Amino acid sequence: MIAFIRTLTQNRIAWAILLGSTLFLELCGMFFQHVMGLQPCVMCIYQRVAILGIMAGAAIGFINPKNFFLRWSSLLLWAYSSVQGLRLALRHTDIQIHPSPFNTCDLFVSFPQWLPLNKWAPWFFNATGECSEIQWQFLSWTMPQWLIVAFGIYTVCSFIIIAGNLIKGRCCG
Repeated sequence: MIAFIRTLTQNRIAWAILLGSTLFLELCGMFFQHVMGLQPCVMCIYQRVAILGIMAGAAIGFINPKNFFLRWSSLLLWAYSSVQGLRLALRHTDIQIHPSPFNTCDLFVSFPQWLPLNKWAPWFFNATGECSEIQWQFLSWTMPQWLIVAFGIYTVCSFIIIAGNLIKGRCCG
């Protein structure tokens, strides 16, 4: 099993699948926003950035998965972005389930001054919605609840893949 996990991370197909899944989620976000007319809130935008972080990790891994530095950079970026996305989705769900004047998100997105994404691509990074408002549900789950599932899967998979690359078993020398 450990040998399979190690081989998996050195294969472009695995990184392409990860890249494709994050691209699918971003396209879904664009569909919800620009076709269905849902207004993304600050937490939605931050979760969108977390997905972009996983996507960046997948793209770096896809470049040359056999290169040790690129592979480990990809794995660590994937894991970090997944954990941050999960943290954000949990916080967003808490805001929606327990709305109050004391349990809110920021009014505006806050990106570093050297990286004003909301000014460079407002159609993608501008938050116009309210975090506590539930605009969409599927099977009685809200969007951040579904993102808990997605980020949870990404997090668990990244940890398993990292562990498989760290553990030295009899099979792997």
